[in-house]
Amino acid sequence: MSDPQPPDAVKLMASLFSGDDRLLGDAVRILSERYGRADFISAPAPFAYTGYYAKEFGGSLIRRFVAFERLIRPESLPDVKVWTNALEKRLSAEGQRRVNIDPGYLAMAHLILATGKGYAHRPYLRDGIYADLTLIYRDKSFHSLPWTYPDYAGGEVIGMLTRIRGKYRMQLKGNTAGEASVSDSDGEFFDEEF
Repeated sequence: MSDPQPPDAVKLMASLFSGDDRLLGDAVRILSERYGRADFISAPAPFAYTGYYAKEFGGSLIRRFVAFERLIRPESLPDVKVWTNALEKRLSAEGQRRVNIDPGYLAMAHLILATGKGYAHRPYLRDGIYADLTLIYRDKSFHSLPWTYPDYAGGEVIGMLTRIRGKYRMQLKGNTAGEASVSDSDGEFFDEEF
């Protein structure tokens, strides 16, 4: 028999994309008001991995990743997804979404994204929200799975997430200084308010 133990807190993250980088900045600021200071924001990058969103958002999408300094309980992920869905609606214009926000969390062993779409590898959590096991961590790196979205399986995103995991590991150990000064073309860790 195993004795149930509480899980470690996890690092809240989100992927955001829009055709308007200014709107992405607004969304990050609103997310920070809700979930605390962003300690990592990626540089803007083109989001061209799929044509799935073209009808809704048009072409030329820009993507940013954001991670938050304050750790969360993993069981709160459905609350985060429900709230970000409401934020997407709040930022809509004329009934059209203008920003897409995909929250998830990084734990030592994996990256989990929240989704409203069930599938074989997506266990149901609650409130219409499923957990998508997107990446697993082993052999000092994140690794994709057969269902991992191609953009999350790429080397640049894997490298970025591995660096964020290093910061998270330091947070779990109680040393938040860790990689706070790391900066590169993928994004920046912040010591000050965004």
